[in-house]
Amino acid sequence: MANTNLYEVLEVDATCSPEELKQSYRRLARKYHPDTNTVDPAAEAHFKEVSQAYEILSDPERRANYDRFGSDVGAGGNPFGAGSVQDIFDMFFGGMGGDVHGRRGPQPGPDAEVTIDITLEEAAFGATREVTVTLPQRCATCGGSGCGEGTSPISCEECNGTGEIRRVRNSILGQMVTSQVCTRCQGMGSRIQTPCEECRGDGRRQQSVTLSAQIPAGVEDGSTMRLADRGPAGPRGGANGRLFVHLRVMSDPRFERHGDDLHHEAHIAFSQAVLGATITVPTLRDGLTIDVDAGSANGTVHRVRHEGIEHLHGRGRGDLFIHLVVDVPSELDEDSENLLRQWAEHRKEEVREASGGLFRRRKAKK
Repeated sequence: MANTNLYEVLEVDATCSPEELKQSYRRLARKYHPDTNTVDPAAEAHFKEVSQAYEILSDPERRANYDRFGSDVGAGGNPFGAGSVQDIFDMFFGGMGGDVHGRRGPQPGPDAEVTIDITLEEAAFGATREVTVTLPQRCATCGGSGCGEGTSPISCEECNGTGEIRRVRNSILGQMVTSQVCTRCQGMGSRIQTPCEECRGDGRRQQSVTLSAQIPAGVEDGSTMRLADRGPAGPRGGANGRLFVHLRVMSDPRFERHGDDLHHEAHIAFSQAVLGATITVPTLRDGLTIDVDAGSANGTVHRVRHEGIEHLHGRGRGDLFIHLVVDVPSELDEDSENLLRQWAEHRKEEVREASGGLFRRRKAKK
């Protein structure tokens, strides 16, 4: 109605009194009301036009603004040309000022989160895990509609099914349109007269459900998976929200992880370090043998390629590093001690005196 003379719509002049305005509005409302005028197909449009005109002119402040700026805000000084400020917002921002279709209807459910524990092997190679969560699920009795058996929602009388209450005000910039969610239907655009007995009109019930989560290979501790449409159901048939699955990788006493590489401490005997040996070390799924060279020092590292963690979203695997730890016996039987002393004497190495626990040292005889 930006370019329509509101006084002409109500068939009065600009100097009419509030009482004259009301009388004319009542007369025209009876004339064009859709329930009483079933002959004229344009009656409903005329009725809405008359009602909008009366809504503006019956408010003293809005009528004063209209008398000052006029309904044609383009001719009244709007620097953007004809049309309301609301039209400009709709042009550039896609209806930020009040798109009734953006809020109407059931809203999607909120997001939810759950934490699960996985093994290092599952993190390395991936796995399929069953996750049981308790979330609002769509009511099976009413199918999520929230309505009792044999009933359906009715259009909200407050917002006429739009889900929003819109108000138009004139300002120095022209017509300003504000909107807010209808408090009676909570933006649904419809109301339930006979709620479902099971969910009491919400369309949801709290329920435990088991979901299948595909864990990708290479995930790390603290990684989060997002399962779209697997979260809580929205009220009254709204779409499901998202479920965020946080992964907690349990520690493995055999390995220490650094990125996609694994590190393992292999304990060997003193004689194995000196003379060399073939030992078996664990991997994530099996075991393998490595050769310990004679004379290997404590802390020697063996690198086994491609026995670590699979690269996330990539090809290949990290490596396995074997750290040799030479175990020195803290107690010896008499025979072992004598053999070691003979060996020390043969190598001309000074050792502690055996008798009395004294710290006297001597040179091995030549």
